[in-house]
Amino acid sequence: VKGEHTPRAEMTLVITRANGETLQVPVISRLDTAEEVLIYEAGGVVQRFAKDFLEGKVDVATTA
Repeated sequence: VKGEHTPRAEMTLVITRANGETLQVPVISRLDTAEEVLIYEAGGVVQRFAKDFLEGKVDVATTA
């Protein structure tokens, strides 16, 4: 996927076939909020939580 990661961004999906042919399809991102973009860029919910935890942004006592 090519394009800027922002909520509801217009992006381009690049499909590469086994024979090397490429097809470009315009799409609209379903990342609807800035928080969803941050989670996507971190690699998912678990990775985002781990990043926040390691940076000291998560209080273990309040997440249990």
